Amino acid sequence: MTQGPPVAATPEHPGAPDGVPDVFDPRLYARAVPYDRYRVLRDHHPVAWQEEPPVLGWPAGPGFWAVTRHADVTAVLKDATAYSSCLGATQIRDPDPDDLPFIRRMMLNQDPPAHGRLRRLVSRAFTPRRVARFAALTRRRARTLLARAVAEARAGDGTCDVVRAVTDDYAVLNLADLLGVPPSDRGLLLDWTRRVIGYQDPDEAGEPVRGPDGRPVNPRSPALLRDMFAYAADLAAHKRRHPGDDVLTTLATTPGVAAPELEMCFFLLTVAGNDTVRAAAPGGLLALAAHPGEQHRLRTGAAPTAGAVEELLRWHPPVLSFRRTAARDTELAGRRIRRGDKVVVFHAAAHRDERAFADPDRLDLTRAPNPHVAFGDGPHVCLGAHFARLQLTVLYEETLAATPVLGPAAPPRRLVSHFINGLTSLRLTLTD
Repeated sequence: MTQGPPVAATPEHPGAPDGVPDVFDPRLYARAVPYDRYRVLRDHHPVAWQEEPPVLGWPAGPGFWAVTRHADVTAVLKDATAYSSCLGATQIRDPDPDDLPFIRRMMLNQDPPAHGRLRRLVSRAFTPRRVARFAALTRRRARTLLARAVAEARAGDGTCDVVRAVTDDYAVLNLADLLGVPPSDRGLLLDWTRRVIGYQDPDEAGEPVRGPDGRPVNPRSPALLRDMFAYAADLAAHKRRHPGDDVLTTLATTPGVAAPELEMCFFLLTVAGNDTVRAAAPGGLLALAAHPGEQHRLRTGAAPTAGAVEELLRWHPPVLSFRRTAARDTELAGRRIRRGDKVVVFHAAAHRDERAFADPDRLDLTRAPNPHVAFGDGPHVCLGAHFARLQLTVLYEETLAATPVLGPAAPPRRLVSHFINGLTSLRLTLTD
């Protein structure tokens, strides 16, 4: 499908000037993260107006400001009074106005102080005992999945699609353990994630559901989340009768957590908790496979794992962009931002900013300091960042222990998305 005409210019937003590259079209990201375009923006247009034409069947939008320098990205993320998560939610595309009150019930789409109250309630579910149990389960799971992948490689041509064989299952099964989802239902978590996160990619989510007017229905709308919410309510009722050592039991039995809040927490943990690791894990493995010198440093201990995890998150951040809405007239990098404007920070662009990182286009597993924003910054810094780091640390350690060779065997297939930095297929060489 070809793009439609550009969004009409207005006196306030005269359209993208010549020489400002497009970083909106999700199809760009199916080829590669457009680091060359990000560099042009950082160097010449650090806060750049982007048009929002119709693409892949989704309608045109009013346009937005793209923020690409590290200092400006962190400034936006830290200032919830000027840049709101609530006014227009956190996705580039505007939600249907009728859906906005529903979408604002999610913690991700709230501003302080409401955001802090719900965040504190959810954070209480992550007890030290639960973390310790989760770490042990994660290591056993990584070993099991990797052993099967290596066996498959040895029985074939020495290669394996690690997304299919390892990282998808690793992420979703770990999440299921943390939430307390029964084994028989764990495939639902991956299906829901694909539907919500991969909605721009027909190969990932299928053809979109269309409304009576023929336009695609937002996958985050109440109509398309009924099955997930019904499941969350049923599982919460079960946990109240049969409590377990899991997050959903804690949420279901904590006074002050209303049913709509519990449902939205389940949605957030299911989608964000799954896809953060699901996107980061294969990206990190690809980086190690493509950089044998750095891989050797990690294998030999010359690069400590903790620092390597941070650099791999900088190199392949799971989230490409997040949207805020200007709550008042303000200024950023010399550009006048009007109240109601969409302001979108590009994490991957910030990670290659030489103003914040020395030699940013080089993978350095001992890089320090490493002020990446893979998990955000400010009041919305990722609540599950500790658990994501734990899972990634375990996966990289167990991968190198299980594989004598780790090299690229074929180009990866990338998710069609300007939001998640996903790989849907990654074939690596795992054996001699």
